[in-house]
Amino acid sequence: MSNQLVIRNMTRPELDELVEWAAREGWNPGLHDAELFWATDPAAFIAASRDGELIGGGAITSYHGEFGFMGFFIVRPEYRSQGLGNTLWHARRERLLARLHPGASIGMDGVFAMQDYYAKGGFVFSHRNLRFRAEINERPTTSQADDQDIVPLAAVPFDQVIDYDRTCFPAPRATFLSGWITQADALAVGCRREGRLSGYGVIRRCREGCKIGPLFADDALAANALYARLADFAQGGPLFLDAPENNPDAMALVRQQGMTEVFGCARMYLGPTPAIAHERVFGVTTFELG
Repeated sequence: MSNQLVIRNMTRPELDELVEWAAREGWNPGLHDAELFWATDPAAFIAASRDGELIGGGAITSYHGEFGFMGFFIVRPEYRSQGLGNTLWHARRERLLARLHPGASIGMDGVFAMQDYYAKGGFVFSHRNLRFRAEINERPTTSQADDQDIVPLAAVPFDQVIDYDRTCFPAPRATFLSGWITQADALAVGCRREGRLSGYGVIRRCREGCKIGPLFADDALAANALYARLADFAQGGPLFLDAPENNPDAMALVRQQGMTEVFGCARMYLGPTPAIAHERVFGVTTFELG
């Protein structure tokens, strides 16, 4: 046996273990996150082990080589402050760069306390993504006209969902979306105006309550109508939404809905900042896969 740190691809059971660590850290994973994340990109999950024991891991998701995302970075508490996490983080960054086309950007949502560390690794701050919480005891109000625009996302052709999502996310992600919008213990709805998709959102059950993500919409009216329908799914428990601070309408939505800020991350990029419709992003999909 050796004390040497081994960095390698993770096995599927190890991803389940990583999700359990995330739950203990208070990350509140979705009930089906492990299977959905794995189906998106099995090669994304990197393990660090010593003496055959898993001590850390993280995701380096590649979206067709066009955009990468680093997330799900965890080291077991008893192995922290020994330089092992530093070795794992840099190994993940280099592995992800090798999986991407030249010039492709990498995104990440890092806790504020680690922002300077990630900056030393080449990442540049873009904006804050803030987690908000609400206790849903009754359905939020919205106008009847706006509510009539909301339809089950299954009623919308999938190619329209892919096309709309691409305006809000830096690369196509059809494989991810095909599972995400049809997962169990979840609801996916769209906003359709004059036959055109003008926004969509997904809510999934988590270890505690529910999370909305993504929440993409043309404007505040569509976003609020989507939020109201999704929040109805979460009645009786807490609801979480990760809203980008660089969209003033998203900040107005969380204030209007009486949500309370409980956590936050710094969105940072290695490489050019992606050219997406930031004004359409009212809620990011996940802190783990982007």
